[in-house]
Amino acid sequence: MDVGEDFGPWLARQLRLLDISQAELGERVGLTRAAVSAWITGRAVPREDMMRRIATAIGTDPGTVHTRTTDAVTGRPVSWYHRPAHKDGGREFGNAAAFAFEADVEVLAREATQNSLDERLDRTRPVRVRYTLHELSGEPLARFRDAIGWAYLRPHYEAAAAQEQKVGRVIAEGLRDMNERDRLVLLRVDDYNASGLTGDDYEDGRFAAVVRRQLDSNKSDDGAGGSYGLGKATLWAASRLGLVLINSTLSVPHEGRTARRLIGRLDLPWRVVDGQACAGPAWFGEPDTVPGSENVARSWWAEEETVERLHLTRENDEPGTSFLVVGAHDVASGINEHTASDDGDEDESVQAMHKKLLIALANNFWAAMTSGENTSPLLEASVRTLRNGVVVMKEQRVDPRLVQPSRTRALKAYFDGRTVDELTEIGQVAMAKVPLKVPAVRGHGKVAEHEAVLLVTAAEDADDGKPNHMVTMRGSRMKVRSARVPDLPLGTNSFQAVLLAGHAAGADAVEADRAEAFLRASEPPEHNKWAQTEELRATYSPTAHRRIADFTRAANNAVRELVGKRKERSEGGPKALRDLLGLDGAPPAAARGGGFPTILDLDAFVDEAGAWQIDAEVKLPLRQDPWVMSPVARFEVRSGGRPSVGWARVVAGANCEFVDGALRFKAGARSATFTATTDVSTHPVRAALAGLIVDLQKTKGAPA
Repeated sequence: MDVGEDFGPWLARQLRLLDISQAELGERVGLTRAAVSAWITGRAVPREDMMRRIATAIGTDPGTVHTRTTDAVTGRPVSWYHRPAHKDGGREFGNAAAFAFEADVEVLAREATQNSLDERLDRTRPVRVRYTLHELSGEPLARFRDAIGWAYLRPHYEAAAAQEQKVGRVIAEGLRDMNERDRLVLLRVDDYNASGLTGDDYEDGRFAAVVRRQLDSNKSDDGAGGSYGLGKATLWAASRLGLVLINSTLSVPHEGRTARRLIGRLDLPWRVVDGQACAGPAWFGEPDTVPGSENVARSWWAEEETVERLHLTRENDEPGTSFLVVGAHDVASGINEHTASDDGDEDESVQAMHKKLLIALANNFWAAMTSGENTSPLLEASVRTLRNGVVVMKEQRVDPRLVQPSRTRALKAYFDGRTVDELTEIGQVAMAKVPLKVPAVRGHGKVAEHEAVLLVTAAEDADDGKPNHMVTMRGSRMKVRSARVPDLPLGTNSFQAVLLAGHAAGADAVEADRAEAFLRASEPPEHNKWAQTEELRATYSPTAHRRIADFTRAANNAVRELVGKRKERSEGGPKALRDLLGLDGAPPAAARGGGFPTILDLDAFVDEAGAWQIDAEVKLPLRQDPWVMSPVARFEVRSGGRPSVGWARVVAGANCEFVDGALRFKAGARSATFTATTDVSTHPVRAALAGLIVDLQKTKGAPA
């Protein structure tokens, strides 16, 4: 429920809205300016009879003065405020944070849902996230554009679209599609049982971190998924118009209120409109009256009718936030709001985005949506699609059992205490503990040992995806990485593995807090691996990443031990007899010359010298002659080609040798390993600023 605002701040705002000075109010109620100042600063509170006199003086009723859950007068009409250009001539042609990720609905689903998980309010219940795709056209689109002040925004969009920079081209395409086809897609992300955007419009808090600032995650919880403050930028990156509208229901009152706190933010490049240069961002809100922030657009408390016209109506008063991405598109797959099928089916684009959102939620958050007999899920997620208010695709709730059946079964068995030490039959879930040695912060203190939980079960379900992979996670159980377990014995039965570290290992896990902080520091902005990062290096030590490498090796060894025991029991006859039986029958296709060696799994990190170090497993097609291949490394940069880099050192591992700059793989072997380190002097950019691609190429002169 709304709790009344303190009297002093409330009265000060009413005087600013009414343009009444403290001295003038004192005259109206028969007191001095000093008495009014004492009320505003909180040194005194007026008596009951004085409250009634104040109400009369400012033109409202005594109840409003007593409750202070609304303003005494109607707020100023909302409008757009464009940040003035920098006086030093600096110009930004787009929000750099938005370029950290692809404008991809899959990335948006991962980042936005992660942020909602981090803000889960009641820890005994799941946070509920709903994605709504809504295509507008015709009269509904015209009404929406009127609601956001399109006539005023149009010159700013046209000025931005006329520029040749990347952001300008994206906006130009978005405008062209909307104008020519009279269509626009809104993508709304609602969360419930979340904190909401609490705090002041400008000072530290959730609201300012999301709406006003860049690279401010405002997360003190070490179990939080995000740490860079970049995830929110995916909302604006997914808009071809750079526009996101926000409606938040607060868990903690602000200005005595909690419901329908609205604001809009527009990210455009530097531009000149009507002779006025604008720096880039703009905000849609109520002009402020606070000294020093006059006419800056601040959040406002909207009426239900306004919220409905902006397509921001929430289904109940539970705390949380609704983000409306205006002009949603999906660059990664070539899907946008105006793509139609060959037969003219205009639903195809939103249908494709609908399905992609479902897949992204399932792949990244199946563990957070899994529950046990006495364990509630952390997350519930769903997707629905509308056109002009009419349902096109009904709401679909993501069921983790349908998308990750084996791993979901494994996690549920762990929650319910039904794991075993060894796999003896199909359907069982084996559990093992994997040690993670957590270094002390900046070398001060003792090393702590955390025990992560490893779960392994058979992958007998057809919908499990790639078998023999281990999925790693921490905190709120969002998937961090899925990688194939290397060096598996031949004939290993298909399995799925889950590694739970930090808080994901359970409430009673030893040193979970330190492990959570350590692993969080080892994640890049994409949160898709544990490896060397600048934060890890600065917070712990330049060699701290070696603890992660040791942890990964220990986890892979534990998996191999569990599935190896199962292999011995499940396969009949002694090894010598099985080998003999394996020689019977026609040779595989690879033995007849088909296929080439491929890198099956690759572990990599950037060392303290700035070089990429890799540990590769190679899959070898069976043949009688040795394979001779050259490892080639290239950098995956954000633009341009993929430049090649040289090797400082290559070390042969199992079933291979390194001769004359090439890897010579043992004849008849089915797998091999090698390690290598790139030559820093050949790097076109710092290793930390690029991804690494490693291929095997046929060596010139080698036998085919």
